[in-house]
Amino acid sequence: MTEGACCTNVMNSGIRALVEAIHSTPTQSVLYLSGGASQAVAWLLSVPGASSTVLETVVPYSRMSMIQLLGKIPDKFCSQHTAEEMALLAYNRALKLSSPGSPVLGVGFTGSLATSRPKLGDHRFYLSTRTSDRLSVSTVTLSKGLRNREEEDMVASHLVLKAIANACKVPGTFVSDLTESEVPDECEKQFSEDEELEQLINGQICFKVYPFSSEPSVPIAERRIILSGSFNPLHEGHFKLLEVATSICGDGYPCFELSAINADKPPLSISQIKDRVKQFEKVGKTVIISNQPYFYKKAELFPGSAFVIGADTAARLINPKYYDGDYRKMLDILLGCKKTGSTFLVGGRNVDGVFKVLEDFEIPEELRDMFISIPPEKFRMDISSAEIRKKLGK
Repeated sequence: MTEGACCTNVMNSGIRALVEAIHSTPTQSVLYLSGGASQAVAWLLSVPGASSTVLETVVPYSRMSMIQLLGKIPDKFCSQHTAEEMALLAYNRALKLSSPGSPVLGVGFTGSLATSRPKLGDHRFYLSTRTSDRLSVSTVTLSKGLRNREEEDMVASHLVLKAIANACKVPGTFVSDLTESEVPDECEKQFSEDEELEQLINGQICFKVYPFSSEPSVPIAERRIILSGSFNPLHEGHFKLLEVATSICGDGYPCFELSAINADKPPLSISQIKDRVKQFEKVGKTVIISNQPYFYKKAELFPGSAFVIGADTAARLINPKYYDGDYRKMLDILLGCKKTGSTFLVGGRNVDGVFKVLEDFEIPEELRDMFISIPPEKFRMDISSAEIRKKLGK
């Protein structure tokens, strides 16, 4: 065996060990890579356990593909800003695709490496990773003429793998293939909880999970069982309703969801959100903070989920009055929810002073299999957050 072959085998075994360590972490990732770092994808996917880590990989290689990914024409296709935007998009995509409660990572890479023709500009790439509380960026300018395209791609791939390992908190040292003159320009920004919530309210991130629950979820269950509400305050009725709904569903990850944006009120302030989150922390229950007040948008955000609602909410969902008086519009929107695999579990509630259950409403035939009744003998609790606030004088 030649010395070069020996070194290659050692490197391969080192890469494999690093990938195995990445796959052993709970972090789930989406990668958007343009212009290089293709070997990183091959390494991640060739080692058993890849489905634990890689949710999706997209290679927006053409100009039009990148424009469609970003939703605009970037000032520069290969730039730090574009890499950051790609990482943020990948992070939001990972949030939507990940298993409930899993930490997620978005990776953005854009490069201008060696090609079949000489380049006037630098051979350079930008790499960005985004987690819930951290944005990291690396800029690397390669020495022109030192490596061919395959070798430059290999260098970029090594650094992408290292960045993923760092984001997954995988310990260990990493030997760089860069020369002394190719020192990466690296920067990192850490976000406070307030900054994360501000990003949520502004629409930069689609939701934030507070995984306070210590209850084990069914490993193969990827869907969420979601009870949405204002939780002002959180009370025993909420716990009981979600518990009964979970027993009816049979599997899934039960959690609560609070929208920071209201349909007909100003957005919640950061302090209001944090105060309500504290309620869930005290009782050890997972809560998701989103920025979508409408159920058809929640269905897009959490596809395949079972939403737990009261009969009063069900009455509004199937009332054309809330769709500009247009029955067809109502039907189209709810059929859109159905296409995402969403279902609605309906518990009895007082509606205009009368206790009602799902069977009291005329559900359009096309939607009937999307609505599931929670029998009143399993759950009936007439208390509401509004009544509790009234009693407390709030």
